[in-house]
Amino acid sequence: IDTLKKLKITAVDRTEDSLEGCLDCLLQALAQNNMETSEKIQGSGILQLFASLLIPQSSCTAKVANIIAEVAKNEFMRIPCVDAGLISPLVQLLNSKDQEVLLQTGRALGNICYDSHSLQAQLINMGVIPTLVKLLGIHCQNAALTEMCLVAFGNLAELESSKEQFASTNIAEELVKLFKKQIEHDKREMIFEVLAPLAENDAIKLQLVEAGLVECLLEIVQQKVDSDKEDDIAELKTASDLMVLLLLGDESMQKLFEGGKGNVFQRVLSWIPSNNHQLQLAGALAIANFARNDGNCIHMVDNGIVEKLMDLLDRHVEDGNVTVQHAALSALRNLAIPVVNKAKMLSAGVTEAVLKFLKSEMPPVQFKLLGTLRMLIDAQAEAAEQLGKNVKLVERLVEWCEAKDHAGVMGESNRLLSALIRHSKSKDVIKTIVQSGGIKHLVTMATSEHVIMQNEALVALALIAALELGTAEKDLESAKLVQILHRLLEDERSAPEIKYNSMVLICALMGSESLHKEVQDLAFLDVVSKLRSHENKSVAQQASLTEQRLTVDS
Repeated sequence: IDTLKKLKITAVDRTEDSLEGCLDCLLQALAQNNMETSEKIQGSGILQLFASLLIPQSSCTAKVANIIAEVAKNEFMRIPCVDAGLISPLVQLLNSKDQEVLLQTGRALGNICYDSHSLQAQLINMGVIPTLVKLLGIHCQNAALTEMCLVAFGNLAELESSKEQFASTNIAEELVKLFKKQIEHDKREMIFEVLAPLAENDAIKLQLVEAGLVECLLEIVQQKVDSDKEDDIAELKTASDLMVLLLLGDESMQKLFEGGKGNVFQRVLSWIPSNNHQLQLAGALAIANFARNDGNCIHMVDNGIVEKLMDLLDRHVEDGNVTVQHAALSALRNLAIPVVNKAKMLSAGVTEAVLKFLKSEMPPVQFKLLGTLRMLIDAQAEAAEQLGKNVKLVERLVEWCEAKDHAGVMGESNRLLSALIRHSKSKDVIKTIVQSGGIKHLVTMATSEHVIMQNEALVALALIAALELGTAEKDLESAKLVQILHRLLEDERSAPEIKYNSMVLICALMGSESLHKEVQDLAFLDVVSKLRSHENKSVAQQASLTEQRLTVDS
């Protein structure tokens, strides 16, 4: 270190041989005791001298970069390296043609910026991504350089700001090309670690599909499906998970669907009846992803996918795999969205298959079960009535309406309760819900922070008031419905449809003597008369009608 300082190194004035000897000594010392040597280097102030040595034409450049890489393994040395101005000259060296310089430079930058999002973002802004992608293409035969590039990609790809830059390069093509050459598990795993974060970006998803990654993944699945080796099981999971991730992009998904006739879609279908839980899971998730537009859903239902999914669910009823249950229910829920599919799925027995999971204690399964049933009964009066009279189902819904630890389950339970009434318009369904204690939950739902849920609750309550007011009267009173309606009408933040449906409900409640008295006591006339000048015409008209009703009845 003292000799280095005496050499007064500058870019122009230095003695190469003396310098090289000093650098070799430093590397040896770092190899023997990295931390102690790094501390001495920091204390000596020679880090600043290294910046002037990081030039392409020097024979010592690779050794200097190597020393920086070694000292930057220590966390306490990273900021001093940045303060010494080493990042900019190191980034410039990525344009070198010397493979050893490139390798040590990449290591140095990687170690300095390790675990620092702000420094990694700085590298991205300095344009290292296109440079590294280019290096990977040029030096793909150099295993050490390739590994250095992959490690860098893995770190940088975690940052959202990197995705756009990666998408503007041919990274997908280079990674798939590299992937096809790899035989060793460890090397493929390293590429997977880069592919997974990159594939979160929709543009890159499509590029990876077009570069032929899916075919590679399907081949891995085929090779590993029957193996019981730990590495093979892990690789099968990674490949099938990545396959599902690629299907999350609309364009990449549609390209692979190919009108339901594509090879990829057919292969994924074959995973569902498999005996391998990971493939069953990936197959069901893939179907759920393919089922993201009406055209695909209609095609799949017409071609027997529902029966395959029901068979899969049947295999997981007793002590089944929760992730497979969740995935299969997700697929059925999505498939039930198009109107034309509902009747077909109902006649295929989907409700019966889904109800087998009513006893599940797993919130993710409960959530998807509820969503599937709600989609199936939308505008299907007969199915809604049949389910609404199912006491076990309604009692379970009422129980889940109190699942405060699981907001999703609680919300979906409330929505399904409301849907059973709205779509069946059945007195028997209302009686079942009243007897099971569901009214208070519908009243609470009217105060939800989500307008759509408030609205669904108010419409269901209006139907209850119109069809079975006598049966529900006491429950509506104890749930303080009238006071809640008064608050909704008074609140300026209430959406127009909420105000409208609240007034419709007030009129319907006038048939009950006790509820009528509550309405009179709360001076609804004052609130309603103000709404006659509301900017929304429907609200203003309903306010006039409600005012007339309140005046006549008083």
